[in-house]
Amino acid sequence: MDEREEKRIHDNVSLVGLRAHATAVGFLTLARELVRAGVLDEAAVDRIKEAIVKELSVTRSRATSAEEFERTTRHRLDGLFAGDEPVGGTPPPEMAAGRPEPNSTH
Repeated sequence: MDEREEKRIHDNVSLVGLRAHATAVGFLTLARELVRAGVLDEAAVDRIKEAIVKELSVTRSRATSAEEFERTTRHRLDGLFAGDEPVGGTPPPEMAAGRPEPNSTH
C-alpha cells in the first residue's frame, strides 16, 4: 500500500472514530483468538502489526526519528499482541509525541 492510500485509510478510520481503547482491546482479543484457533499464522500477525506501525507513523511527531518511532512501536506491539503489556498503558515519550489528546477529534 502506498503512502497516499495509507493516509486515505487513516482519514477514513479517524472519521468513524475507531481509535477508541475499546476497539483496540477488541481487536487484540480477536487477533489472539484467531491465532489460538489456528486461523492466523505469525506471518499474518506480522502484516497486521506492520499495518498498525504504518498507520501510527502517519501521525508521529516530525521531531521524532521515524526509525526510532517504528522500532519502539513494533516492540510495544509485540508486547500487546503477546498479552505482556496492557492496552491503554502510558506510551513511551517518542510514541506519545504529536498524538491528539484523548478528547480531541483529531
